[in-house]
Amino acid sequence: MSTAQPATGRGGPGAAAGVRQRSLGLALVVIATAQLMVVLDATIVNVALPHIQHALGFSGSGLEWVVNAYALTFGGFLLLGGRMGDILGRRRVFIAGIILFSVASLLGGFATSQAWLLGARALQGVGGAIVAPAALSLVTTTFPEGPPRNRAFGVYAAMSIGGAAVGLLAGGLLTTYASWRWVLFVNVPIGIIVALLAPRALPSSKGNPGRFDLPGAITSSLGLAALVYGLSNAATSPNGVSHWGDTKVVVSLAAAVVLLVSFVFIESRSKHALMPLRIFRNRDRSAANLIMLCVGTAMFGMFFFLTLFVQTVWGYSALSRITEHSTYAGGLLGPMLVTAAGLGMLFMPITLVALSKVEERDAGLAASLPNVGQQVGGAVGLALLGTVAWTVVSNSVHSQVTALAAAAAKSGHAIHATGGQIPHAIYNHALALGFSRGFLVSAGIAVIALVLSIAAIRVKKEDLAGDPMALAASSTANLDDLDDLEPSQA
Repeated sequence: MSTAQPATGRGGPGAAAGVRQRSLGLALVVIATAQLMVVLDATIVNVALPHIQHALGFSGSGLEWVVNAYALTFGGFLLLGGRMGDILGRRRVFIAGIILFSVASLLGGFATSQAWLLGARALQGVGGAIVAPAALSLVTTTFPEGPPRNRAFGVYAAMSIGGAAVGLLAGGLLTTYASWRWVLFVNVPIGIIVALLAPRALPSSKGNPGRFDLPGAITSSLGLAALVYGLSNAATSPNGVSHWGDTKVVVSLAAAVVLLVSFVFIESRSKHALMPLRIFRNRDRSAANLIMLCVGTAMFGMFFFLTLFVQTVWGYSALSRITEHSTYAGGLLGPMLVTAAGLGMLFMPITLVALSKVEERDAGLAASLPNVGQQVGGAVGLALLGTVAWTVVSNSVHSQVTALAAAAAKSGHAIHATGGQIPHAIYNHALALGFSRGFLVSAGIAVIALVLSIAAIRVKKEDLAGDPMALAASSTANLDDLDDLEPSQA
């Protein structure tokens, strides 16, 4: 009996393969757009902060919560968001997260009070914590291992890295030519398009049998939120005052330790663990997540202080070799290009290693861990580098003023009062010295990540290339899935 398809049928294997390629391309567009939207929102609001402060009457310290409300809920709910995809089905959870994120953005855009806006930002963070691990795990489960998945991860990494820069540019344009509210409204049409395309572009998954680990979800979410909150409020302020001893910081960090230790204990005994400890049996995967933690620690604080420097000292609007006399090309452009090139070469391989050989039932969890590392690492880095930088700034100002007073007394010239203000030259030099010291600490943390990669990562090129037989089986299964589609869907 002949197995040839009739000419009037759907077409041969080549036509089906072409349809599959278009389907994978659409899936990648949907996933990458969702990731861009989530990452972009971490920075797009920053540019509009002065306008938000003026419109809703935020105080200086209160304004920080427009950013922190998103970061805290995003970091705190990532593990739960990753596990939701494993249990309930990744496409379903992905769409639900996109809808939640879009609705929260719409509510935030219409905010008329501080509490309203902060609540919407927190809800955005929950939506982002659901979307981010679902999007990454969908890359793993949609694209066959080997070159197709590696290319998809390359696009995903580009969205993750470029989203911050796009957010700054888009935030500036929207705030300048429209309104601060549009930095939130812009998510709504994007979210609607992604939610409508997702059922057509992404494969369905029924999820894995299991129940939610409620004690683990509560202790992990609250523990991570308490850790991020405590560290983000512990950094030394610009006036040199350390906040590590503040009651709210001590209580938050102590609560974080208790909650996270309890979480590990619960996970070691739970039959339906939110984060099965088996995920860390793979040395390469554990090392990859530690490296991501180091990268977040090194980068977040560095970019924060670089932003302050170029605005305060150089007068720009909205690295370790930098001084108050540096030029843009030599002090900023060159180092930033090198940093960007390094991050570009780092993110995709680390993501591939973190998700290599992970079991399908744990794909969502494995996808959430690198994001957890970045969020917690960012909070650690900002607190650590802040303590180093502002302490050096304070000491430098004190030593310069003392030396100036001694020199004036020796020469017999009086020092004229300046109304309690530090001379700009002294303060600018102190900022350059303090931030430079912080950048050196950041470089040291990056060296730790390098040592980890050399000592612990043992994944070979062949491990990421995929098994040819498995690729063939996957392709066959995917073509069979296409045969189940209606002609209008295909």
